[in-house]
Amino acid sequence: MKLQLQMLGTGSAFAKTYYNNNALIFDKSFTLLLDCGVTAPMALHQLGRSFEFVDAVLITHIHADHVGGLEELAFKLKMMYNRKLPLYIAETLVTPLWDNTLRGGLFQEGYITCLEDIFDVRPLRAGVAVDISPGIRAELIHTQHIPGKDSYSIYFNERIFYSADMIFTPGLLAQLINERGCEVILHECQLEGRGEVHTTLQELLSLPEYIQQQIYLMHYGDNMQNYLGQTHVMKFLEQHRLYEL
Repeated sequence: MKLQLQMLGTGSAFAKTYYNNNALIFDKSFTLLLDCGVTAPMALHQLGRSFEFVDAVLITHIHADHVGGLEELAFKLKMMYNRKLPLYIAETLVTPLWDNTLRGGLFQEGYITCLEDIFDVRPLRAGVAVDISPGIRAELIHTQHIPGKDSYSIYFNERIFYSADMIFTPGLLAQLINERGCEVILHECQLEGRGEVHTTLQELLSLPEYIQQQIYLMHYGDNMQNYLGQTHVMKFLEQHRLYEL
C-alpha cells in the first residue's frame, strides 16, 4: 500500500527555519505522528491541524527535538479530549521517557503518576514488525547515535527506511536495498562538520549511486539552500510538502 508523508519539520536539532525533524505518515484512514519535538505543536497549527487529528505517535529516541512536544500533546489529549493516544516506543525507552523527560512536567499526585496514565503505551522490540494500522507496518531497527543512548530507525511496510539520528552505517543501507527490498530511504543529513553522532552529506555522497538514487535528505541545517545542487542524485525533503511513497 502506498503511504503519504508530510514532514512537520526537516531541520536538525538546532535549526530554526525548518523546525524539528518530525513527520506525519498517512494511510487511507489513519494518521501516525512520527516523533513529537518542541516545534511539532506549532507545525501542526500552521497546517491547520491539532493533536486531536493524530491517531497514534511513534518515538525514535528521547532527545528534545523528537520528544519535546509530548508534554503538550499529553496534557491536551487528557484535559481537553479525555483521550489516551497510542504511544509506540521501544521497550528500552519507556522508563527513560517518563523518568528523565516527562515526569517533571506531567506528574500530579494521584492523577498522573506514570506514562500509562497519559498514553496507551505499546512497547516495541527491535527487529519485530507490528501493524500500527491496516496500512502502516513498522519495524524498529537499532541504530547508533549518542554512545550509551538507545536510538531506533524505522522500516515501514518492508520498503521505506526512515532514519532516526544515526552515524553513517553504509552496510545497513546496502542490506536494506539488496536483501530486503527497500525502495525509499529518508535519511538524516548533517551538512557540515565531522559525523561524530550524525551522518554527514560527504559520507552519503560516498555511497554507490544506486543507493543514493533512493535517498531523500532530512534533519539538515538552516543553511540547506547553500547546498542545493551539491547532493548529486539525492533530494532534500521539503517541510510541509505532501509526498506519496
